[in-house]
Amino acid sequence: LPIQYYKSLLSVVQDDYAVYAESTFPETNRSVLLAEGISTKYTSRGEEMYSRIAEYIGKTIDSKTGNYMAFFPSYRLMEAVYEKFLELGKKSEVLLQSQYMDEEEREEFLKKFEKEQGGTLVAFCVMGGIFSEGIDLKEERLIGAIIIGTGLPQVNPEQEILKEYFDEQGEGGFDYAYQYPGMNKVMQAAGRVIRTVNDKGVIALLDDRFLLPEYVALFPREWERYTVVNRFNVKQAVDDFWGQFV
Repeated sequence: LPIQYYKSLLSVVQDDYAVYAESTFPETNRSVLLAEGISTKYTSRGEEMYSRIAEYIGKTIDSKTGNYMAFFPSYRLMEAVYEKFLELGKKSEVLLQSQYMDEEEREEFLKKFEKEQGGTLVAFCVMGGIFSEGIDLKEERLIGAIIIGTGLPQVNPEQEILKEYFDEQGEGGFDYAYQYPGMNKVMQAAGRVIRTVNDKGVIALLDDRFLLPEYVALFPREWERYTVVNRFNVKQAVDDFWGQFV
């Protein structure tokens, strides 16, 4: 999704049809949270914002013991928030994805999610990387994904060529070159949580831009029921979600 984006990239036939398969996963097993008061724009970054993101992560994982992943748009932002998160003194094991992990290190990283945990594990990872796509952490192996930022690709010549091309075609060049690929990364990361009909989990989207109509319009149908939270009531929202299964 969005389907028009992929149809235009993969086919030149205007009347190709697409099939939207309804999700087989119970809607009540998923909580989608949209966070107010968070911006990952470069102009908004700084110690205060890093602390605010860390606080959101801390309050999201406080409600239920288990395994979580926090996904960031860059290593630099991830490492800055990681430092702030450690300062919170949470009683949780914390993993940090390295930029230069070899195959053995990746396997060790994922094995942490295989083991029976006596406490909470939170892994700091990069969106669009090896841990946000293609891994299958079923049921209790992952109960929450906290996604920081909209996943927009960095400005570079290739993306700018795409933008110019689609602008010339009368399409939204920014959408095709940046917004749609970014949202695809977001959905890939969010998709790590619900893998089977028995899975239950929280998907928290941390960036004010997710509240904008143009982003909400890109959400899959199963995200239609979402909750807008702030850093003062996010824990209560997560408590309410997990409380229905007690």
